[in-house]
Amino acid sequence: MTRRIVLALVGAVVLAMVAVGYGVLTSAREHTTVAAANALSLVGPRIMFRSTAPDSKGHLALVAKDDPDGPRSVSALGCLRVYAAGGTGACLRQDGALTTFQIAILDRNLNVEKAIPLVGVPNRTRVSGDGRLVAWTVFVAGDSYNHGRFSTRAGLIDLRSDDMVDSLEFLSVTLDGHPYTAPDLNFWGITFAADDNRFYATMSTGGNRYLVEGDIAAKTVRTIAKNVECPSLSPDGTRIAFKSAIDGDPAKGWRLSVLDLASGTRTPLAEARSVDDQPAWLDANTIGYSIPRGTGDSDVRVVPADGSGSPRLLIPHAESPAALG
Repeated sequence: MTRRIVLALVGAVVLAMVAVGYGVLTSAREHTTVAAANALSLVGPRIMFRSTAPDSKGHLALVAKDDPDGPRSVSALGCLRVYAAGGTGACLRQDGALTTFQIAILDRNLNVEKAIPLVGVPNRTRVSGDGRLVAWTVFVAGDSYNHGRFSTRAGLIDLRSDDMVDSLEFLSVTLDGHPYTAPDLNFWGITFAADDNRFYATMSTGGNRYLVEGDIAAKTVRTIAKNVECPSLSPDGTRIAFKSAIDGDPAKGWRLSVLDLASGTRTPLAEARSVDDQPAWLDANTIGYSIPRGTGDSDVRVVPADGSGSPRLLIPHAESPAALG
């Protein structure tokens, strides 16, 4: 794998407005008290997230896992998306005052160990369970086939070797068992298996969206299911939480579901509202995700992974959750 980082960003100003043009909408009754920024680390049992509360908006924050509605510890780090696992954190953020972006790789004490420029506006990020692999997805503009609309790029880095896949588009693709090439390939929403080699992601081409399984060492991806977006692999590696376009049409919204990889069975979850997010497994039986509550504000909600029960509020004024420890 080579390290190709292109520092040009097409349409940066417009894309930046999409990513960071936030307003404020909240209520005093639901305001969350912000604790002093003490004991900030990626050691559990905690939930890390991006705060959307007015007094800590855009900052990486943490709450106790057994008191998610309680006081939050807030970092000085400003992020557009966050995730962490295995003592490694990822913060997708603006690159200083510029209209460019980067992924900041964090150690367990939230110090920035590495900053990688991103060619596009950040949208998704994930970290492997042992903290070795980090992935990102960005929006880009300017692809000739896309008629001025946004496209996506997804990449990953092995922090142990520093090997990087700048875009999954550089990998060999097998679609329905046959080698496949096309100019309109888009990838997003990477999630890692426990072996630090396999991963899952969404691939779109020809108007269809597929769940793909990737092999980093072999530099390949292959399709395994249709209409699966923003996958998230369960802790035991047997299930994928995902969003699926209603009737195959994203304009109708997305339904949160879980796919059993062995049987192919899909289980719609109890959240009936449209979920435009990459869900997160907060434990073996619980899916976390964000639901907007207004412009620039959202809540983290949870739902059982087996389709039972009902959704409930977990962390008000928050998004991009990750369970630690």
